[in-house]
Amino acid sequence: MYDLIIIGSGPAGLSAAVYAKRAGLNMLIIEKNPVSGGQIIDTYEVDNYLGIPGVNGFDLAMKFREHADKLGAEFVDATVTGVTCISKGSDTEAPVYKVATDNGEFETHTIILATGAHHSKLQIPGEEEFIGKGVSYCATCDGAFYRGKVTAVNGGGDVAVEDAIFLSRFCSKVYLIHRRDELRATKILQDELFGLENVEVIWDSVLKEIEGDDKVNNLKVENVKTKEISDLNVDGIFVAIGIHPSTDLFADIVECDEKGYVIAGEDGATSAPGIFVAGDSRAKRLRQIVTAVADGANAVTSVQDFMVGKAK
Repeated sequence: MYDLIIIGSGPAGLSAAVYAKRAGLNMLIIEKNPVSGGQIIDTYEVDNYLGIPGVNGFDLAMKFREHADKLGAEFVDATVTGVTCISKGSDTEAPVYKVATDNGEFETHTIILATGAHHSKLQIPGEEEFIGKGVSYCATCDGAFYRGKVTAVNGGGDVAVEDAIFLSRFCSKVYLIHRRDELRATKILQDELFGLENVEVIWDSVLKEIEGDDKVNNLKVENVKTKEISDLNVDGIFVAIGIHPSTDLFADIVECDEKGYVIAGEDGATSAPGIFVAGDSRAKRLRQIVTAVADGANAVTSVQDFMVGKAK
């Protein structure tokens, strides 16, 4: 029986592990991927994490994992297949949850969901090859690396238009590639976008291939009406066609919003007693490494308060 099980070992999960070990909690981290770190392991360079400018994403992830390992955090490599409430607990007893995985079953009084979110991908040649080398899914994370360069954004919703506006502030040229002849973004964003001299919208078009040597240098773009394929020379492509929280498995256990993000405040407390959420799977405005790390710390503090309250 564990005091706490953390599902996921990205920045939120590893931060929670550090705080949990320092709090003396009997805890376990379950991670389905062979390497901890979540999305940052695919980031070529992280330049906005306080005190460690210009660090490689994989190296930063390893630092996070090493910190948790140094404190003696227990890890198991497994994919969670289900969470069941065995006992709802009482005013003086904590609930008991069973976490089923493909590598055994585990019981715990509390759970932190740190399963993160994943960006929708184009599924075209070159995309996977150039992730972190010109292919990005976060303009606010990586945009500053393209100062004075030519970039493109793929998408037509609010996020895509916001990314194009953001990039226009320091990129020499920004292309917005959209498969339709009108954008889905709000009018106020569109008005701002169309007023920018260094932004060009490529209508009725889709990306077919991403090309490059060591880094991206060209896009194959197809016009969906004429079927003509043309080259677009760019230094980077930002894919903004959607992001989805990795919460499907828990949708019947905790309350989620219409997009699938787990509803919780800064304390991480969900609608289910003893279950908390941290990181990109939580409904919030900003999803960055620093906010994920903060979520992990807050969630463990809430776990401690919850356990103490049940011990009274």
